Amino acid sequence: MKRYLAISALALVAAMALAAAPAPGHTPITAAQIAAAISSAGMPISADQVALLTDVVATTASPALVVESMEPWGERRMKVRLDCAASEQCLPFIVAVRFGQEGASPAAQEASGRSSPGALRAGTDAKAIVVRAGAPATLLLDGVHVHIRIAVVCLENGAPGQTIRVASSDRRQTYMAKVVSESVLRASL
Repeated sequence: MKRYLAISALALVAAMALAAAPAPGHTPITAAQIAAAISSAGMPISADQVALLTDVVATTASPALVVESMEPWGERRMKVRLDCAASEQCLPFIVAVRFGQEGASPAAQEASGRSSPGALRAGTDAKAIVVRAGAPATLLLDGVHVHIRIAVVCLENGAPGQTIRVASSDRRQTYMAKVVSESVLRASL
């Protein structure tokens, strides 16, 4: 009985070791590759802002990654779904992207040299910021005979009266909108 348990334990340890290593012919996808893909999709970030939720591998050393979707995931994070441009190179996967340093003011983040989509624009007072990059907001689109409300995600920090970029919740449309107040923006059709 002891021999059976010892053999079972060895088999389990061997199986866990094999599962932890990438399969032959598979290369890990790095945070730098993911950051480059997200940056090319219009949201400049650095590799240290990317948090891999699991090990991700591809059949090639540098696959072309495509951002499928982005959505807010907590106060200072975004959930980003990526896939390889050639679907046979990797499976779709999700990463978390952190914005800003926890507990640091936007002015301290700018002084530390970190650039993120939420970086302050020149001449903007850190205390005047009312919407933050990655935060959900409501966009009011006004036309001659139409008034539309759209749920959006801010792509930049903004102060009242400032024009910033925002994206629809599904990330298919981007808009330039003027910050009215906390979580409310306005644009014209």
